Amino acid sequence: MPDLSNRKLILGSTSAYRCELLSRLNIPFSVESPHVDETPLSGERPADLARRLALAKAHAVAQRFPDCVVIGSDQVADLNGLALGKPGTHDRATLQLRQMRGKTVIFQTAVAVVCLETGFSAQSLAPVKVTFRPLDDAEIENYLRIEQPYDCAGSAKSEGLGITLLDAIESDDPTALVGLPLIRTSRLLRAAGIQLLVAPRAST
Repeated sequence: MPDLSNRKLILGSTSAYRCELLSRLNIPFSVESPHVDETPLSGERPADLARRLALAKAHAVAQRFPDCVVIGSDQVADLNGLALGKPGTHDRATLQLRQMRGKTVIFQTAVAVVCLETGFSAQSLAPVKVTFRPLDDAEIENYLRIEQPYDCAGSAKSEGLGITLLDAIESDDPTALVGLPLIRTSRLLRAAGIQLLVAPRAST
């Protein structure tokens, strides 16, 4: 196993949600934008898309910082095989929520950890089953106007008012739906040699 314990850690994402989540692990890291084309390939399944993009984001940043450990992550909402990404606009968000109301959607959240200098590369997928209430158009419109979740796959922030749109959430990695599965991320970082739960240094 390569020893990466003293290497700089980089989050290959400019997502404020992922940055806040990774901060919970209480380890130092920096943030870099991966600049990856997120266009799905022809016939690509949502889970495969999430895996590919998470790894692509990690590798894109690792190319610029080959001696660092890089985390990449991606999330795709899977509606019966139809991939739903970030809506970007009010109209697209309205369409997404209308498509998902009264249905169960699998939010496929992938995470990858890469260090090019040592050749370490690993990834994991955290599917989250989300059941939406049978929302009416007024509820959808009011929610979008209040929270404006246009940068979230599936057009809903479960950590905010979006929780009121849901009937149920099933997951074995609680933060996956927000954008970064911390249980799986911690597992990959430990496998990479990154030390977690390190005792704080004594003050001098």
